[in-house]
Amino acid sequence: MTIKNRQITLAERPKGMPDEQTFQFKTEEINDIQQDEVLLRTLYVSVDPYMRGRMVDAESYIEPFQLNEVIEGGSIGEVIESKSDHYAVGDVVIGSFGWQEYYIAKANEVRKIDPSVAPISTHLGILGMTGLTAYFGLLDIGQPKEGETVVISGAAGSVGSVVGQIAKIKGAHVVGIAGSDEKIQFLKDELGFDEGINYKTTKNLAEDLKKACPNRVDVYFDNVGGEISDIVLSQLNTFARVPVCGAISTYNSEEADLGPRVQTTLIKKSAMMQGFTVGNYTDRFKEGAMQLGKWLQEGKLTYRETIVEGFDKIPEAFLGLFKGNNIGKLLVKVSDKSQ
Repeated sequence: MTIKNRQITLAERPKGMPDEQTFQFKTEEINDIQQDEVLLRTLYVSVDPYMRGRMVDAESYIEPFQLNEVIEGGSIGEVIESKSDHYAVGDVVIGSFGWQEYYIAKANEVRKIDPSVAPISTHLGILGMTGLTAYFGLLDIGQPKEGETVVISGAAGSVGSVVGQIAKIKGAHVVGIAGSDEKIQFLKDELGFDEGINYKTTKNLAEDLKKACPNRVDVYFDNVGGEISDIVLSQLNTFARVPVCGAISTYNSEEADLGPRVQTTLIKKSAMMQGFTVGNYTDRFKEGAMQLGKWLQEGKLTYRETIVEGFDKIPEAFLGLFKGNNIGKLLVKVSDKSQ
């Protein structure tokens, strides 16, 4: 049986905000699998802000996407044919095979996941890279202590929503900054944040931040950069820690990012500001995944997913990241698992 595999490739390197011209759909036939290979049907794909950086041909912590090649990214698939002793038909696996409906993987390219532990989609979110990013960024760099104040920008996103919950587990006063009243309600009512600030409707973010943080800021988990971060950094305590996870506010800017210089603030406050990627902690992934899973089973962590259905919707879902369309982890469901 011939299988037609639809793929989404990078058609051009965007300047500013990507659009439909950035992506190209194409179809190719799947070849027969060889020994130690499996044929996967994609169930879910992840869309993430870091992918925007990979669309630029520039040196970074990860190689850029190649023009006319499939856009890589976290994916979950079902084994529908196997010539590997390690995988059977029906197994669910996770890998980075990206934006395509089918994929032939070598046995060492993917990892089996257990659907009985938690919904399989969580392995791209709270139990996957976004959860691990929150775990290591907050605990290794932020090091929140009981009674301290933790502020998170992009707080209703896949990483920020986990950061806030872990900070609460550690006994911190947690303040989230997000872009809608619905998101603020989610942070406070569902995730247990102490305070939330809607940066789109506030008349004075600095004043609202002072009210929400009467003891100023000990840890700032920065997901957005830009003006929001300038304001938060101005309210740091002595010996504050700033894990820098992302700068989504600037990813589509066509001009150089300018703002207040941070050196004076860091010196005056003896503060630490450190950028990181989750790849820095590869050798500790098992530790993080086990702890996140334990907290999830104990009910100390919860999550929400925004799931868009349909392979054709992947580019639209990706662009929605920059409009703040999602609460929690944003995923695209490509197909259903076989019964």
